[in-house]
Amino acid sequence: MRKHRHSKASNGALSAAVAACARGLACAPAALALTVLATQTASAQAATQAPAVSMAPVAAYRMASRDDEIALARSAAPPSISGGAEILVLGEHGYETAVKGKNGFVCLVERSWFASFDDPEFWNPKVRGPDCLNPAAANSVLPANLERSRWVLAGMSRTEMLSRTRSSAVARQVPAPGAMGYMMSKEGHLSDTDGHWHPHLMLFQPHAALAGFGANLPGSPLLGQEGGPEEATVLFVPVGKWSDGTPASAQAH
Repeated sequence: MRKHRHSKASNGALSAAVAACARGLACAPAALALTVLATQTASAQAATQAPAVSMAPVAAYRMASRDDEIALARSAAPPSISGGAEILVLGEHGYETAVKGKNGFVCLVERSWFASFDDPEFWNPKVRGPDCLNPAAANSVLPANLERSRWVLAGMSRTEMLSRTRSSAVARQVPAPGAMGYMMSKEGHLSDTDGHWHPHLMLFQPHAALAGFGANLPGSPLLGQEGGPEEATVLFVPVGKWSDGTPASAQAH
């Protein structure tokens, strides 16, 4: 849902940073996030990194400790939200419930395949995107991400998954009104160039032009990714603090 990067960015660079914001959660129809270069330094780094063209061994995408994955998932949002959320962890065949919730929110650690199919980091085993979705997003955005995760762990190729996405009712589901997610963890790794990027909120919309929101315009605090005709439009709102309450520097990524 995906998917988040830029430091010392002008408004022009901020609009370029939007695509990477998709890496964290559902910026693709089958889902969070998430690649954009925000600075010349990031561009130089990306130019020297050869993206993975195929899936790494499944073990590379797993976290060594189930408890660590639960803690990382909770770090996506302030404790007042994530403390009562359902927590999902990556299992043998897909995401599974590790902690039952009581407030309707769902937190999980997204992997690289939550990004668009053409994203260069689609198979990057280092991606860890803590995300916490509100009830509307958990019911309308998350299911496509979970479906794709099951496909990945079943050994499907990107081509096979793309084909299934076109015929999947789950993948074509549009975001419900009010669907949004928190990505405020300072512990995540959203891309090899930008690490945890900035703490931010994501607002999911049925496909629509960004101009209608004023996103990515000079001076606008709102970022966005319009996506393809069948993809959700995702708006990104950078915030000033990490989920633990510590301030986030506007210069850091």
